[in-house]
Amino acid sequence: MIPDISKIRKDFPILDQNVNGKPLIYFDNAATSQRPIQVIERMNEFSLRTNANIHRATHYLANKTTEAFEASREIVRQYINAAEAAEVIFTQGTTESINLVAFSFGEAFVSSGDEVIVTEMEHHANIVPWQMMCERRGAILKVLPFNDNGELQIELLDSLITNKTRILAVAHVSNTLGTINPIREIILQAHLKNVPVLIDGAQGAPHFKIDVQDLGCDFYAFSGHKLYGPTGIGALYGKRKWLDQMPPFMGGGEMIDRVTFEKTTYNQPPYKFEAGTPNYVGAIGFAAAIKYIQSHDVQAIVAYEHDLLTVATEKLKQIDGLKIYGEASMKAGVICFNIEGVHPFDLGTLLDQLGIAVRTGRLCADPVMDHYGVENMVRTSFAFYNTFDEINAFYKALIRLKAMF
Repeated sequence: MIPDISKIRKDFPILDQNVNGKPLIYFDNAATSQRPIQVIERMNEFSLRTNANIHRATHYLANKTTEAFEASREIVRQYINAAEAAEVIFTQGTTESINLVAFSFGEAFVSSGDEVIVTEMEHHANIVPWQMMCERRGAILKVLPFNDNGELQIELLDSLITNKTRILAVAHVSNTLGTINPIREIILQAHLKNVPVLIDGAQGAPHFKIDVQDLGCDFYAFSGHKLYGPTGIGALYGKRKWLDQMPPFMGGGEMIDRVTFEKTTYNQPPYKFEAGTPNYVGAIGFAAAIKYIQSHDVQAIVAYEHDLLTVATEKLKQIDGLKIYGEASMKAGVICFNIEGVHPFDLGTLLDQLGIAVRTGRLCADPVMDHYGVENMVRTSFAFYNTFDEINAFYKALIRLKAMF
């Protein structure tokens, strides 16, 4: 069933405005998606009537807030089909989730001379934390490359994994190339050699139904603000067997069992990894965003977003001098490109004058830029509230701006 996009767009008031005298076309969804009114209203309602700290008092507001927070955890658990709520840790977002695993897993399981594998197409948030951990633990970072088409060279993975490999980290979907990586195959191959796998799901969770038990991944990290929810909130899924053995990421309130000056003992997962007062309003908004997505036909949304990508790709390929980076056979709604003779920053600025929001720059993916030998790219990324009319307007704008140069 084709989703009713005109009805969906009414849920996103921010889209109904002019920018520089032109109707807003928002094509920067890979950075941050917009929030439906249902999410905004739920957060406002909670802040107006229920706000209090969680897990720390017995009064009415504290109990209601704690109940809402833990109910949000259960909604996230169901959304990704984790085995139990204890496997869902609330974080600030994908970046903190990966840092948590890199630190805590590294402290527990990585020693000098051990190895960690990432891929060449990773966002900086799935590179730098592992580099920091390797420097701290004396480990070695190894890289699985991708080809010019934007596809991982999976045939090299078996030789990269050795008896010293302690963990493998890979994006579900590349934030620059749009490549949907064969994570099921990667997980299976790694598990055959007893290597756990972390999936950076920042670009995957907003666009696909995620089932962590079916995938078999050991960790899955994703963010609220790319999933039509608020900023400053995200979730980390971790298999209980790992979380039980990993030390806390931060110390403070809530993550403790008993504190004395001689020794502190720690709480059970997930609380062991949720030090201090969490962003409970964000968690409630995060859950509201998930419920909003679930109120639609998810498979229809996936199909519609793929159609947007197909049409946009066909349009952009008609423009002389435009080069698309990443044309994998399996792609999500992300297109990165450059136009010969036009600086990406100039193009982004001029598109903004026409009311079109895109991302320009290095896209937190320096190794991808280095692979193609470019300094910057233009990125357009789609959500299910975008339209074919917007893609056509974007195409015409690029033709017009190219002519100016």
